[in-house]
Amino acid sequence: MGESRNLETQRREKDGVEYFDRGVIEGRDGMSYERFAIHTHFVNPGEDKCDLVRRYVLPLYQQGDCLSFTAKVMGMCTNNVRTLEDTHPGWWARHLAPFAGHNSTGIGMHSEYKMQLVIEICGLPRVLFAAFVSAITRPFGVKGLFYKICGHDVAGIDGFYPDSSFDIYHNMGVINPQNSPELCDEIERETGVPTVVMDANDFDQNQLGKGTKFPLTDDQIQDAMKDNPSGQGAELTPFILIRPVKK
Repeated sequence: MGESRNLETQRREKDGVEYFDRGVIEGRDGMSYERFAIHTHFVNPGEDKCDLVRRYVLPLYQQGDCLSFTAKVMGMCTNNVRTLEDTHPGWWARHLAPFAGHNSTGIGMHSEYKMQLVIEICGLPRVLFAAFVSAITRPFGVKGLFYKICGHDVAGIDGFYPDSSFDIYHNMGVINPQNSPELCDEIERETGVPTVVMDANDFDQNQLGKGTKFPLTDDQIQDAMKDNPSGQGAELTPFILIRPVKK
């Protein structure tokens, strides 16, 4: 899972909320952004997303701030989860998975359980086409086409990690929510915090949806989150409070 980004020198606390100052990053349009990675408990399936924002974000929130809400935790809150017991890899999943690529962010599509979820989400014809294109282009150094063809929902399948430090991820997978803009609008309506749902890692920052009144443009969101301040998950910092700073 990689080393934690929660350095002791970054650690801060306010009103009982622990957070980590990820520093200031400059955008392409001259805007700069402070980012505060808020530490939470391990969020379990079915927890209330708005209650989490009230508990962890509101003590730090200032007018003009906005929130990046990690897709994995949103999937937990919306019960968008599957277990090994209720996922049954079929013939295609078992035979396609060994040919999938590996990456440093965790278990990829070489897990037959993840491959089965991909087939269920995308349909077998699309998966077969993506696998074929990936296979013939990989020798030329072209990577990531499987995910591009299948879509962001596939890249967002997380979990089924046999070596995870969190036991629950040994047997559970999390799928990105389908209605992120509506979920973000609900959070802002209930808490007053403009929110965007992000599925980010060290390679990509996929924006799944933002609230109607979210103050940053899509490009500005990418600028503010381009170094993946949430980390890879073990940090337990699913909330990034973004504070725009004009020069």
